[in-house]
Amino acid sequence: MDYPLTAIISDIHGNEAALDTTLDYTRAARVERYVCLGDVVGYGARPTECLERIMELCVEDARDARHPDGPQALAPGLCLRGNHEQALLKGPEDFNPKARAAIEWTKGEINSGRGEKQRSWAWWDFLGELPVSVCDSHALFVHGSPRDPVREYMVPSDVRNTVKMGACFEALARYERSLCFIGHSHVPAVYAEDCTAFRPRGDSDVVPVDEDTHGRLIINVGSLGQPRDGDARLSFALFDGRRVTFVRLAYNHDRTASEIRSTPGLPDYLAERLTVGR
Repeated sequence: MDYPLTAIISDIHGNEAALDTTLDYTRAARVERYVCLGDVVGYGARPTECLERIMELCVEDARDARHPDGPQALAPGLCLRGNHEQALLKGPEDFNPKARAAIEWTKGEINSGRGEKQRSWAWWDFLGELPVSVCDSHALFVHGSPRDPVREYMVPSDVRNTVKMGACFEALARYERSLCFIGHSHVPAVYAEDCTAFRPRGDSDVVPVDEDTHGRLIINVGSLGQPRDGDARLSFALFDGRRVTFVRLAYNHDRTASEIRSTPGLPDYLAERLTVGR
């Protein structure tokens, strides 16, 4: 079976402008499938708008795709639970004050349902059913890491931590996959089993993923809504079963920053960081 051209996106964080720019690009590229690695909400001022868009793209039942050899292994759309969805559902106890404020405000927006209680229920149902990990025929998809799918960060400096790297790749091996896609840290990177990392810097860096040549890989696709690698452009990846293409796009971050600043309950800092990619 041919692998569908898949857009793998993560950490939208209520940034509707970034999501709009991404979808304009992916439609032109004739993307066939979307995988969202979580954190649709949090930080940004348009959480319900982003939820609606992701629900449209990823409404296919991901539960059947959890089994590695399940009949829906190439489901048209998948969305996973990130730590911000987890915080909405279970409480933001371990969040810093700014992130906690954003979660509490976001919860109010979801509860409001834009004046339609049924929309609120639909959003909560969607959030509550998000899986924490999914395998398809080629890869494992999680938000954080193979070892801790929701909460663990993987960052480029981890290549010096051989114990952590070894544990993450051992966890990946237990899924019987050689490739894993992650988000969470907002820093695009390719981690190899030999404790090396590649940092994509261009507009469209391409990484082959042949296991015989490259071994197991853990690939962070970066963040749509709040990049943190010093590059303010949004980041995501395209995957065709043989190669991963990192995509960086400029978007109207001034629009998103203005939306945050004009929203009581959201700290201005969440707007300021968008212009510097930190």
